[in-house]
Amino acid sequence: QVQLQESGPGLVKPSQTLSLTCTVSGTSITTGSKFWSWSRQSPGKGLEWLGGIQSDGTTYHNPSLQNRIGISRDTARNQFAIHLNSLTPEDTAVYYCTRQLVYWGQGIQVTVSS
Repeated sequence: QVQLQESGPGLVKPSQTLSLTCTVSGTSITTGSKFWSWSRQSPGKGLEWLGGIQSDGTTYHNPSLQNRIGISRDTARNQFAIHLNSLTPEDTAVYYCTRQLVYWGQGIQVTVSS
C-alpha cells in the first residue's frame, strides 16, 4: 500500500531555511498522474496547503508563500521535498506530505524558535 514518511529537523531558527523530505513507498512518484503535496497545521489554525509536485514534475505552490517556497524531488530515491525560507515563528506547525490529499504521512512537528 502507499505509505509516506516525513523527515527533517524539528527545530529551526528564525530566518533559516526549512527542508523536509517525504519518502514514498508502495508506488512511484513519477507514475499515475498523481499529485504529491505538502500541507501544515498550526496551533489553533486550519489545515493550510503549501505546495506540491505532479508525477510529470510540474510544481505548484500556495501564492500566499510568494517566493519563500520550493518543491523538489529525487526520483531515484522516490522522495519529494519542500524548502521554506525566511522562517518566522508563524511557520511553527505540523507538516504533512500527502498524495492527492488521500494518503498522508504521520506528520512532523517543526518549531521555529531562537
